[in-house]
Amino acid sequence: MDAVAPLLAILLAQDMAPIPAGNLEGRPPASEASPLQARVDAAPPGARLEVGPGTYAGDLYLDRPVHLAGRGRPRLVGSGRGSVVRIRAPGVVLEGFDIDGREGGDLGRDSAGVHVAARDAVIRGCRIERALFGVYLREANGARVEGNVVVGIRAKEPGEKGSGVHVWNTDGFTLDRNEVRDARDGFYIQSSPNGVIRGNVARDLRYALHYMFSDDNVFEDNLFERSDAGAVLMYSRRIAFRRNRFLHNRGFASVGLLYKACDDVIAEDNLIADNARGVFLEGSYRDVFRRNVIAESDAAIVLYDSCGGVRFEGNAFVGNLTTLDLVGRRTDTSFDGNYWSDDRGLDLDGDGRSDAPHVLGSLFDHLRGNLSAADLLAQSVAASALAAAERSFPVLARIQAVDHAPLARPPVLPAVPVARPEDGGASAAGVAGSAGAVALGLAVLALGGRAARRGRP
Repeated sequence: MDAVAPLLAILLAQDMAPIPAGNLEGRPPASEASPLQARVDAAPPGARLEVGPGTYAGDLYLDRPVHLAGRGRPRLVGSGRGSVVRIRAPGVVLEGFDIDGREGGDLGRDSAGVHVAARDAVIRGCRIERALFGVYLREANGARVEGNVVVGIRAKEPGEKGSGVHVWNTDGFTLDRNEVRDARDGFYIQSSPNGVIRGNVARDLRYALHYMFSDDNVFEDNLFERSDAGAVLMYSRRIAFRRNRFLHNRGFASVGLLYKACDDVIAEDNLIADNARGVFLEGSYRDVFRRNVIAESDAAIVLYDSCGGVRFEGNAFVGNLTTLDLVGRRTDTSFDGNYWSDDRGLDLDGDGRSDAPHVLGSLFDHLRGNLSAADLLAQSVAASALAAAERSFPVLARIQAVDHAPLARPPVLPAVPVARPEDGGASAAGVAGSAGAVALGLAVLALGGRAARRGRP
């Protein structure tokens, strides 16, 4: 058994099949209804209803297209038996409310702070707490979830609660500038194409982003950090990742960015730093990694031989313990013009490329990727000695992955985002992914404190 097979099994054990939507919640009984229900029922379609400060206890059912606007942060406190707000008409706008789920409801019915089962809804500027799901989009084509904060139920185990924002069977959705913590997963997207996920923050979760059977989506300018996994993508095609940060995802089975059977995915200008494993690829084809910074991880890349046509171009690999764990007997992955901080090559002709190819990983890294026991010795003196011996006397055959024209100096990558001190886990210097030349390496190595970070639960 190879060393990373247990990782894949643990990370994906219960995620191989889609999660079906639960039974749709209907109108709450009068004993559990919000005092705002009468105003909604009396409003004509298209009406704007302003709600002033105060606490409104009970669940709210929106079955007509109204604009419900909170002024002075009114508080909607649910009955604890189901979703606090249930949107069942197209074109509903809900904004400016604090919503409390009271830690109640039923996972089997997808109880949420806001549950949407109609098209073109807008959920904006709300704070949702103590709900099983924060926002649940069920066949809610064209929905927009913007500028919300979701705080889950910290006392519950991940299996006892839902995601911060859950998207099911929804086409053409937008998730913009939301923040999620203390849920099971930050953003769970299933069978939902043509979405834009931009400027969101997800931290302290199981998976910050959990993604299945969803094609043609775009992820830009998000922060996924301090979780068991930054992003787990499965069974999807034509996804684009740009200018995201995958930071401080550490633990036995942790990874920054994982692809399982994902094809034609492009990842550009991302910062993938301080993860147990930076990038993990299994059963995926024709994916491109371009101009990313992959830094300070135990293994920069874990790559299965079930992948094909994958390309790494113009990336900066800085301060990783291992550049590549290759699992299997072959790879056609292309590495072209990347920077490797462990490359000892010289640039005597001054063309910006090392004069000799860079071989990724060592003999020990090869053993580590294919023998489970070797992983236990990854940071030992024996591992270092074996790698040094192999460089001097290369007598043992192994699969090689080679960058034939590695960059001699760190590239200037102005589009890569910078890790800020408030992201946590880094020194004040942070990971300056957009810096050039030596500044890039120095800033990345300033992360430091690896032992302290590993103390995170």
